[in-house]
Amino acid sequence: MIETLSEVRSHGGTQGVYRHASSATTTDMVFSAFVPDHSPGTRLPVLWYLSGLTCTHANVTEKGEYRAACAAAGMIFVAPDTSPRGEEVPDDPDGLWDFGQGAGFYVDATEAPWDRQFNMWSYLADELPALVGEHFPADLARQSITGHSMGGHGALTLALGLPGRFRSVSAFSPIVAPSAVPWGRKALKHYLGEDRATWRRHDAVAAIEDGARVDEILVDIGDADPFLDKELKPELLEAACADAGIALTLRRQAGYDHSYYFISSFMADHVAWHAERLAR
Repeated sequence: MIETLSEVRSHGGTQGVYRHASSATTTDMVFSAFVPDHSPGTRLPVLWYLSGLTCTHANVTEKGEYRAACAAAGMIFVAPDTSPRGEEVPDDPDGLWDFGQGAGFYVDATEAPWDRQFNMWSYLADELPALVGEHFPADLARQSITGHSMGGHGALTLALGLPGRFRSVSAFSPIVAPSAVPWGRKALKHYLGEDRATWRRHDAVAAIEDGARVDEILVDIGDADPFLDKELKPELLEAACADAGIALTLRRQAGYDHSYYFISSFMADHVAWHAERLAR
């Protein structure tokens, strides 16, 4: 069952926001979906978009500028939330923005008190795709995935960790090696515990080092991104892909930062790139 919170006409399609009770997180979860106009009975490919720290579905829905490109490509665009939410859901005890609600890091937590509700991997790998396949004209044999920052991390690790699920993967300003940066170390320690071996499948660089593979990756990153050197470290992904023989297109965009001004500037490129691979 899903509840329709809103639906509006846009770019020859329907932009909706929906809520449902999640068994993975034991909370209500909200997601948005854009569905282009299509002939009755047609099933459309799906592009998943995973958002970054502090974001909900709303950031990309309102600022991502993907609808015209998705309508032209005949592609559904789904944007889930970044974590469970609610008064009963634990949050960063220090009240900071880089952990807890809004910062699920797309893992299934194993440490209390996070393990009951912070199960974003299961939510995205299993529950939400099944729901989308049931309620929307989605062809789940044709899926691709992208994301921004923490969501870029999630897109990469889900694609690497679910071989054959996604026909293509891209990212905007991804956290490529969370084990090696402050944002990631804080989250993985609290969600997964002190044993760093358990972190590796949720670290794109480590997963590639351990043998996980995709055919190719597209990454855009701004060279004026304030988080570039401390938190993102794209050079680590570049080296891992070179060693593994993964075709990485890493585009360093001059003058762009970490914001949706940057993401929206290159969103159509990513949609077209995924559409080409979904059509094969």
